Amino acid sequence: MISEVFITCALTGSGDRPNYTNVPVTPQQIAESAIEATRAGAAVVHIHVRDPATGRGSRDPALYREVVQRIRKSAVNPVINLTTGMGCALVLGGAESPLPPATGTDMAGALARLVHIEELRPEICTLDCGTLNYGTRDELIVVNTPATVRAMAARVKELGVRPELEVFDTGDLVMVHDLIKEGLIDGPPLIQLCMGISYGAPSDPTTLMALVHRLPPGAVYSTFSIGRMQLPYAALAPLVGANVRVGLEDNLYLSRGRLASNADLVQQAVEILERIEVRVMNPDDVREKLALKGYA
Repeated sequence: MISEVFITCALTGSGDRPNYTNVPVTPQQIAESAIEATRAGAAVVHIHVRDPATGRGSRDPALYREVVQRIRKSAVNPVINLTTGMGCALVLGGAESPLPPATGTDMAGALARLVHIEELRPEICTLDCGTLNYGTRDELIVVNTPATVRAMAARVKELGVRPELEVFDTGDLVMVHDLIKEGLIDGPPLIQLCMGISYGAPSDPTTLMALVHRLPPGAVYSTFSIGRMQLPYAALAPLVGANVRVGLEDNLYLSRGRLASNADLVQQAVEILERIEVRVMNPDDVREKLALKGYA
């Protein structure tokens, strides 16, 4: 067990949720939600953006720019963590005729997925470490080949941004160890153990511990699970040496039938942690712990 943790709030994600009014969509809504979550106790805000016209996930740099500028001009100063997980969606045509790819495919090159990172220089950006059959749609594959992951890791290192290595299953940790061995990741490695995603690692504690036992030495890591397991994982995380992630990207509800805000979920996580006598770190604590370089 660890005695202090930081909370990451994953604000909105990129999944299709057009009927949920609690999910922030516009840059202003996303930025305001980030500010509220920080005031509630989040040290890190993890940011996707959405097309304001459709509500669907986007990788438009202009949308990231507006969100980040609004947060940086505010009275709070969270560690900003931008996703690089867009541009890797392959939707096959079906079991008998997989090609050509179907509607919903969005595949971009490694450097194209980093355009907003190059411009905005967040302190952290995510780096997905493997390919996954993503369970929200039968033919959807989230594609991250070893060559793509290495190219993105190399460029992120050049930019001075700390990658958060996203691990969805045990094979992703093989990639993590390879990246470290090849000198593509500066220490301490920052890792997110993502649990409960369909066709990835299930959210049971035995599987979580299998991942924990395969982490590289000295890793700083967080863990989360989706849906109703999100807040129980806030309690479980420090028991296995992990930091905490909550937010509407992973779970929409505060309790059965009661929609949450990001600040609500952070507040609940803070209360859980304080009740088990775990100190919640602030953004500057995290900057020191991870030796973050800040932004220009």
